[in-house]
Order: sequence, then C-alpha cells, then structure tokens
Amino acid sequence: MPQTLLLRLPPPGQEETEWLIVDDSADAAPTRQRGTLSLAAAVSRNGKVVALAPATQILLAEPELPPGSGVKLARAVPFALEEQLTEDIDRLCFAVGRRRPGGGTPVAVVSREVLQGWLSDLSAAGLEPLALYADIALMPDNPGQTILWLEKGRLAVRRPGALPFAVELSPVSEALVVAGIIPDPLDTAEPKVPESAVLYLTREDWSHSQHEFEQLAEKFDSLKVQLLPDGPLPWLAREMRATDAVNLLQGEFVRAADLGQRWRRWRVAAMLAVALLVLHVGAQALQIRQAKHEAAALDGRIAAVFSAAMPGEVVQDPRRQMQSRLNRIHQSGAGPEYFLRSLKILSGAMATAPKTDIDALSYREDSLDLKISAPSLAVLSQLSQLIGKQGMTAEIESSQPVAGGVEAHIRLRGQTAKAHP
Repeated sequence: MPQTLLLRLPPPGQEETEWLIVDDSADAAPTRQRGTLSLAAAVSRNGKVVALAPATQILLAEPELPPGSGVKLARAVPFALEEQLTEDIDRLCFAVGRRRPGGGTPVAVVSREVLQGWLSDLSAAGLEPLALYADIALMPDNPGQTILWLEKGRLAVRRPGALPFAVELSPVSEALVVAGIIPDPLDTAEPKVPESAVLYLTREDWSHSQHEFEQLAEKFDSLKVQLLPDGPLPWLAREMRATDAVNLLQGEFVRAADLGQRWRRWRVAAMLAVALLVLHVGAQALQIRQAKHEAAALDGRIAAVFSAAMPGEVVQDPRRQMQSRLNRIHQSGAGPEYFLRSLKILSGAMATAPKTDIDALSYREDSLDLKISAPSLAVLSQLSQLIGKQGMTAEIESSQPVAGGVEAHIRLRGQTAKAHP
C-alpha cells in the first residue's frame, strides 16, 4: 500500500526530529520514531514525504484578496498583509491557499532564507517533500469548541472556522490571556464570555501544567483534557488527508515530483484538450477548403456577369475594371444624382402649373422624357421657361389637342447633355 512519510522538522538549534509512516487511509503507524533526517530518509526510501515546520517561523493569515488567480493574486498578497509584516517583502515567500466561501483566502508567509534552509537540510538527507506545512495547520477544526495544543512553552489555538495561531509565553495563564481564551484580570471592560475548549498535550506537559489549569478551570465554560501518549504527531496525522493547510512549496519551490503528480492528475484532461484542439483544427481546415471551392464558383459567376456587361474586354480584375467603367460614366455627367436633380427641377416647375399632370416618365442618358396633360399650350410654354431658368432645357417634341386641354411629349436634359433621337 502506498505510504507517506510525515515528519516534523527539528526546531532551530536541534538535529533530532520525529516521523511517522502513514498509509493512504491516513492511519498512522502505532508508534512514532525519532532520529536524524538521514535516518528518516532510510526508513522510507520510496514513499511520499510531507514535512511539518515550526509554526513560530511562519505567519498564517486570512486576508480579503481581490478576485483573480495565479501571478495576479500572488502580487496582491504582500499589499494585503503589509501591516502584519516587519521584514522586507523581497526576503519573504508567500504561499496562497484556496479561497474560503466567506471571502477570505488562507496565506502562509515565511522567510525565504528559512525556507531554503529547511529544503537544503531535507535535500542533504535525500528527502524531497511534496508538501511543507506549518505544524499547527494540521490541528483539527472543531465546529463547537476551541482546540488548544500545549507543547512545552508554546500554546497553539484554533477556534471554530478560523486559522490556528501560536503563542510562546510562560506561564500558561499569560499565554491564555494573550490568546484571548480567558479574560485579562486587569481589564475592567465588559466580562468575556467563557469558552468551551479541548486541550491536547503530552503526559509530560500535563504534569507540568496540571495545577495551573485546575486553577483556571472556572475561566472556561468547559475544559476537556486529551492526553497524547505517543506525542502530537499521530494526532496531527489524522488530519493530513482532510487538511486545508497552505502548502509552502509553491512557485519556484514546487518539487519536480509534485509536478509529475499534477501531470498524472490532469493527464486525462490534457489529452481531451489536445483531442479537442485537433478536432477544431480539422474543422477549420475543412471550412477553408469549402471556402476555396465557394470562392472559385463565385469567381466563375463574376466572370460570366462581367462578360455580359462588358463584352469584348479580357477579365483581369473584374472589380477594378467595373469600378473604372462606373467612374467614367459618372465623369461623363450621367448618373443617379442627375436624375434626382431633374426630378427636383420638374417638381418645382409643376407646382406653378395648375391642372397639369404627368402621364408617363422615362430617364436615360441624362434625359428625362415626359408625357404631360395640360390645360393649354400656354401652360406648357410657361413650364418650359421655368425649367430653363433652373439650368435645364425643356423641348416640346410633340403635342395634340385632347378633351379638356392638350397632351404633349416633353424632353428635359442638361444644357451640356447631347441630344439623342
């Protein structure tokens, strides 16, 4: 069964550490082992490695970060924590966890030099960890009680739904006051509501602090003591699979083995993405081929229209050749604008000719042919004169008397237009 080596890095100034072998079901071996990092590496040569670092050298926080991910989110972290940082941000490493439903995002901050030192010690012993957590990050989250962990002179606290934190202070009563677990006797403000807590510690630590906790029992709503006969490591190991702790090995510190594990996890998705890309490229190629066939057919139709409209000319660039022909037509004076101008002049003249109607109208080559019914030839003559004053020529081609007046054929054209039969 695949196994994981869970080890605690030694505190500063010490070389001896402790570890456990944990299987995939997160069941810890009956006893922990102690020794050097090299001995730990010899015990588990082929398993995964998860390391726990002293939380006193790591800042755990949960700031409100802007939406985003990756590099954009990482750049926002130092600014969100600037009030809590005392060291130059260029000398710090920031690891970001999963955004919580409430909006906060867990963040772990550690000195780059300290992190590099831990990894150097592990590498020298032949250990390549997949994850590196603050040790208190594996404390369980109890929805109804505050979890306390006392180890020598350090008190770790985890309230329901909150990140854990640690206080290094003696005696225990002072640490509990600083952590806000019990009220400060010098604080005369509103009385603090007593908390219900569970205390985890070894027999040795309990023998040193039992008397003090018995004196402080009335400060709690309830206080339950859980002894850790094999030390805290088996207790922490139970939370390893379900933990939401922030892994410090991010960015430049990601292990090569971790990259391989991530690739295996996303391999199926990557293969599906590649297959989708291939299908997309194939579909695009098919569309391009179809578009070429349609373009060839369109070119054939354009050539046919061109030959019908401009017989005798060789097809070279149909669009440019037709545009050139249209430009010549426009420059010759004929075009839609002349037709509209003729209608405008005619309508102005007709407004002054009572009982005069247009029976038919046709336009070609800058000439407007009209069939008009008028009360008399005098009215027709007056109409011609009004049109002439607007820069056009109105010629009465023919006329004949009809009931109620006269019917005539009149041709309107510009003064520069050529007459046609």
